[in-house]
Amino acid sequence: MSQSIQPNIPAWIADAVVYQIFPERFCNGDPANDPAGTAAWGDLPTRENFFGGDLQGVLDKLDYLQDLGVTLIYLNPIFAARTNHRYDTLDYFQVDPILGDTPLLKKLVARAHSRGMRVILDGVFNHCGDAFPPFVDVVEKGAASRYAGWFTARAYPLVREPINYLSCGGCQYLPKFNHTNPEVREYILKVARYWIEEADIDGWRLDVPFKISLDFWREFRAVVKAAKPDAYLVGEVWREADQWVRGDVFDGVTNYRLRDILLDYVHTTVLDAEDFGYELTTLLAAHGGAAPAMLNLLDSHDTTRILTTLKGDADKLRILLTLQMTLPGAPMLYYGDEVGLLGETDPDCRPTFPWEESQWNARVTAFTHELVALRHGHPALRHGSPQVLGFFNGVLAYRMAAEGDEAIVVVNPRETIAHLDLPLTSASSVWQQFNGGQRYTVSAGMLHLPLVPARSAQVLLPG
Repeated sequence: MSQSIQPNIPAWIADAVVYQIFPERFCNGDPANDPAGTAAWGDLPTRENFFGGDLQGVLDKLDYLQDLGVTLIYLNPIFAARTNHRYDTLDYFQVDPILGDTPLLKKLVARAHSRGMRVILDGVFNHCGDAFPPFVDVVEKGAASRYAGWFTARAYPLVREPINYLSCGGCQYLPKFNHTNPEVREYILKVARYWIEEADIDGWRLDVPFKISLDFWREFRAVVKAAKPDAYLVGEVWREADQWVRGDVFDGVTNYRLRDILLDYVHTTVLDAEDFGYELTTLLAAHGGAAPAMLNLLDSHDTTRILTTLKGDADKLRILLTLQMTLPGAPMLYYGDEVGLLGETDPDCRPTFPWEESQWNARVTAFTHELVALRHGHPALRHGSPQVLGFFNGVLAYRMAAEGDEAIVVVNPRETIAHLDLPLTSASSVWQQFNGGQRYTVSAGMLHLPLVPARSAQVLLPG
């Protein structure tokens, strides 16, 4: 059963494996641009310190990313700012000098393209930083500033305590744009178009889009798609996606809803297999033709690292990754998760990448590579839609099929189950675990599994 993608969504996204990079912490490729006071690589991250990661570092590690199977790089903000996270933009037309420059970004994108990889940038268009020149002008001149209408103030002069201007989340250093102002809209749309035309980027991840009206995002979409028709637009949406993925706003959203039910099924066991199957089917139906374009993540720079959430349980992580790599949507790996990087929420979830392989979790690294390769090797896992074959307490089995290819996924985060029979209509009468494990046969329309081990995940292929 194939999952058809909406015609106005870029077809390539369903085949993508995404890798999120927090540029400051991934790799320091050019120590010459390190800011003063740069911390030693591997020190504990704080909300203030810098480690020297840069775009040259990303460029230097393209071989690593390609070997992992990455086909889409998502970069957290790279424009000039004052913080290490750069969600406080001060110049939307300048790559932050401690990351590199525009020629280097263009080189990175071109090299990625030559390898069949794409690159999207993080667009922070709800708010800017308090060093953004138009905001500084308003601070200095008050209502007389020609940029006063770019922001929303209760009174002048602007003051921080108590804050009397609209900001993102009440943060004093993140003043919110007034998107009803035509000049603001024109400015942001110019930025959106500029980096596609200048650097040939492949789309945008849009920060907190729910804080901005849908009519603005419809205009944003029109401008981006005119510049690059197959550009990918994904919004940071944590809850219901319906209004964002009807075909006139974004192509997909950050699929935190899927993450929630995955964790409830595999980790907290709030959901049994029947519950999870219902929640999954309901979610996929809600996403409709946008389901293949969702950004399926297990963690991000805004959450606890997945292996930390799981209290170091690699068996649970393997189950989650199996689900992530075999369900509709583009699976996203957060940098370092593939080597077992740990960390609580910000700032601990943003450590430097440990490039010494002796520091890697070898088991996590191995099964991550294995599952990414499995997804790339089977159209059924990229273009199929799950057909539930059966469930029993913790055990869920579903079939994926597309383009003459098929696979069966059996996951069990709970206790061992013996003698599970699954109804199966298929031309294949013999099935084998994808990594060369046990073989199973179909008899009288039933696939018989003598044993489904506890805390296991299996992908079966015709064999």
